Amino acid sequence: MASSSSSSAVRRPSCSAHSAAAAVLGVLLLSMVGNAAAHPGGGGDLRYQFLAQQNAARASMGLPPLSWDDRVAGYARWYAQSRRGDCALVHSSGPYGENLFWGSGTGWAPAQAVGAWLSERPRYDYWSNSCYGGMCGHYTQIMWRDTRRVGCAMVTCYNGRGIFITCNYDPPGNYVGVRPY
Repeated sequence: MASSSSSSAVRRPSCSAHSAAAAVLGVLLLSMVGNAAAHPGGGGDLRYQFLAQQNAARASMGLPPLSWDDRVAGYARWYAQSRRGDCALVHSSGPYGENLFWGSGTGWAPAQAVGAWLSERPRYDYWSNSCYGGMCGHYTQIMWRDTRRVGCAMVTCYNGRGIFITCNYDPPGNYVGVRPY
């Protein structure tokens, strides 16, 4: 594993677009039906891998768990596949909240992307509802109190240049001036 980078989960307007290189074959699809909560031992299930950390973080703040949604996951799959050629951290401008992740090389897993997003927690100050010392929009999107459903996808980019991961959230969050929880 080399470096990673990620792009914010702000409800469209305040997202900054980052570019990442293109890369290699294959799509790891997240098309299985159901909620990962029904699979407590499902560590090999990609849904579970995406949901476990996010729901643990939400539980730590007294928030209800996110449920896997196949419709939202279908959107995430569509968008991830559309980025295989360039792996650019450009938001889809779709109807959902969105967290993006790009990691160079191989060996990336959902837990690493989610871990990177959650690592922004120390940058979020609840009392001022602001980020300090960097981005925190990935964290606040995961923690958005009204969000109930999530769907994620991961693709290997063309030319062996990395992994692109997206999670989409319904309803979206990160509205300016509104606290996530």
